[in-house]
Amino acid sequence: MEERVNLMNMMKLSIKTLIQSALSLGRTLDSDFPPLQQFFVVLEHCLKHGLKVKKTFIGQNKSFFGPLELVEKLCPEASDIATSVKNLPELKTAVGRGRAWLYLALMQKKLADYLKVLLDHKHLLSEFYEPDALMMEEEGAVIVGLLVGLNVIDANLCLKGEDLDSQVGVIDFSLYLKETQDSDGKQYVRDGGITAVLDQKHYVEELNRHLSCTVADLQNKIDCLEKTNSKLQEELAAATDRIGSLQEEQKQLKQQNELIRERSEKSVEVTKEDTKVELDTYKQSRQGLDEMYSDVWKQLKEEKKIRLELEKELELQIGMKTEMEIAMKLLEKDTHEKQDTLVALRQQLEEVKAINLQMFHKSQNAECSLQQKTEAISSFEGKTNEMMSSMKQMEERLQHAEKARQAAEERCNKMKQELAGRLDACRQQMSQLDNKCSTLEKELKSEKEQRQTLQRELHQEKDATTLLKTELQQMEGLKKELRKLQDEKQQLEKVCEEQEQALQEMGLHLSQSKLKMEDIKEVNKALKGHTWLKDDEATHCKQCEKEFSISRRKHHCRNCGDIFCNTCSSNELALPSYPKPVRVCDTCHTLLLQRCSSNSS
Repeated sequence: MEERVNLMNMMKLSIKTLIQSALSLGRTLDSDFPPLQQFFVVLEHCLKHGLKVKKTFIGQNKSFFGPLELVEKLCPEASDIATSVKNLPELKTAVGRGRAWLYLALMQKKLADYLKVLLDHKHLLSEFYEPDALMMEEEGAVIVGLLVGLNVIDANLCLKGEDLDSQVGVIDFSLYLKETQDSDGKQYVRDGGITAVLDQKHYVEELNRHLSCTVADLQNKIDCLEKTNSKLQEELAAATDRIGSLQEEQKQLKQQNELIRERSEKSVEVTKEDTKVELDTYKQSRQGLDEMYSDVWKQLKEEKKIRLELEKELELQIGMKTEMEIAMKLLEKDTHEKQDTLVALRQQLEEVKAINLQMFHKSQNAECSLQQKTEAISSFEGKTNEMMSSMKQMEERLQHAEKARQAAEERCNKMKQELAGRLDACRQQMSQLDNKCSTLEKELKSEKEQRQTLQRELHQEKDATTLLKTELQQMEGLKKELRKLQDEKQQLEKVCEEQEQALQEMGLHLSQSKLKMEDIKEVNKALKGHTWLKDDEATHCKQCEKEFSISRRKHHCRNCGDIFCNTCSSNELALPSYPKPVRVCDTCHTLLLQRCSSNSS
């Protein structure tokens, strides 16, 4: 443990001095840079700590290049480093290959990432390291965290096979010592931070950079949303301006209607006076006057009809204005509600991500504990099988011993019957037999004691098996909890999918509202672009250019506002400003039909 702590402190010092000296220089580091050389020496000592000795045909081998070769299998990005190290012709030893691998990883700024991959697979590292080695304990994870700070440094290292094979890893403490001066003027050397706990400044800086990147991404997203909101607000302002312009146009139309009404009233009065004078003076030409009078009445009726149509158009325009105002209010409400729902959905997504991460970590811990316990159960089962086989062997030995004893007793009885007369000669043989019996009894006693000890061990193993069964039950409970957590995870994923569907629906509503706005814009353009021609301004049909007369009447196109004859404006279509089909000229009729066909396709 002391060795691990000392190596970790030395690693902190070497990384700190290397980063400070590199930042002070402000250039790429060479292989001759002393702090960089000392860093690699300390890193070699850390990687060699607790290495197992492997026996080969040549002799014993103890190199840290073995665990580094595992990175190629665990991380496919490191295959380039492994191939380049193998292709170096000058390298002859495994130590030189390991040093070349470390140089290349540092130049790629992925040394911390590759060592972290190794620490995540400690079951593979156990083949190369002892259980108390630095790479198998928490100090290894701390050192890997410190190595993240080296991503600030740019290095350009020379890979020479002779130098890498012949380097001797000796730590130079003079780089880490500072000279201070006493109050009396005497100089003394003091340790610059071996005993002090160094801060992980550069590791925290890397983390802050990652966090700043994520914050920048979020700010970009917020800026995009603010831009979309500003665009919507600008569109709303433009729509309000258009509504104001429509109101002004309505006022102008009202004024024009009042002027038309006054003119029509004046014309009616003039025609009445003329008819009275003509009735008084020209009674003889009454028939012609009656015809003229009927024509004037027809014109008056037509003008009244036109007046009624204009009033209806004004009412429709007023209704359209009110509908536009209601639609704009609804659009504003929808935008506010959609912004609130977007914020709530983002918060819910962040919470779901955090819960998923927690669930993932819990499942990993439970799987690791399951693997360890299953391995312990398998080892205990093997031990119990061995104990049972030894018990069977001991029982067989006991049976053989009992059979031998019975045979010996039978032989003793036979010898007593046969050699009753030869007592003096057989007493010596009897003493030998007694000695044998005593030795057999001692062996029996020893075997009985061994049997008792085996029974005790069996009881202990039975207790251990009961404990393992209880742990298995606990593991089943953990499995149930895992299943519950997985169900909750599925439910949360369903909630996420539903929220995504809701977002898609919101997007569809937004697109529909934009389409409605475009339709309104087209209506406004149509209202602004086309002016309503007066009856006095048109004397000929705009399409066929025939002169208007009593038989060829004037007719307005409700789309473009120009005046046509009956033959050139006999078509009728439903317009956005008119709910019912209205008179339209031939050119507008073809254009509107083409637009409808393109929209439907």
